[in-house]
Amino acid sequence: MALKDHLREFRNRLFKAAIAVVLGTVGGFFLYMPVFNELTRPVLELSKQEGRLATINFDGVATSFDQMIQVSVFIGLLISSPFWLYQLWAFITPGLKTKERRAALGFLAAAVPLFLAGVALAWLILPNAVRVLTDFTPEGAANVITASVYLAFVLRLLLAFGIAFLIPVVMVGLNLLGLLPGKIILKYWRITVFIICLFAAMAAPGGDALSMFYLAAPLLVLFAVAVGLCFLNDKRRARRNAAREAAVEAQADKASSLEDL
Repeated sequence: MALKDHLREFRNRLFKAAIAVVLGTVGGFFLYMPVFNELTRPVLELSKQEGRLATINFDGVATSFDQMIQVSVFIGLLISSPFWLYQLWAFITPGLKTKERRAALGFLAAAVPLFLAGVALAWLILPNAVRVLTDFTPEGAANVITASVYLAFVLRLLLAFGIAFLIPVVMVGLNLLGLLPGKIILKYWRITVFIICLFAAMAAPGGDALSMFYLAAPLLVLFAVAVGLCFLNDKRRARRNAAREAAVEAQADKASSLEDL
């Protein structure tokens, strides 16, 4: 395509993706109240089950509406992610070779469920994270939590877990491109494990050990799986290179024989 056609194609894909996000956000408005109730349930249960005063408060006239918009947009992005990711895929596909196209499709096919799995895991550990963090409240004090701070904490937790689950996919993608051999990853596995634990410690909101463990453990498992896939791909690449070299040598020997004749 000419540059003008590429820009027109990009505009059309971007417009379709934006429509999907807007429609997902509209759906997010209808889902906001049940989602908000589930997100704030861990805080409210502190008062019911453990007898501690903990409330969610809105510190402004328009704060509740602002939080509704933010949460609805986040829900809309999750709901519409398959469609806008497809638009991204459809835009870059014409410029890829068949092998690159398969690799990119595999990357998207693995990235979406892993990201959602990370978000789901963060959702599951949210009650424990809230309970552990509020345990540091001195006796006789109350947890008066503003909605903006709490929802920012929750969304940051969900995004941190979702993005962290994409790290192994990036590793395998770099290996498929020939930029990160499996031997290099295995050689520096101690450093990699340290980096994963360090990332988990920084990504877990509040820095509690429980959230760090819940994030680091699956990441280490995914790291081991990614290393195995990288080694398998390296072996396939080595066999292909050996077969290619053997074919080139055979052709060279055949050419030499013809010249001798």
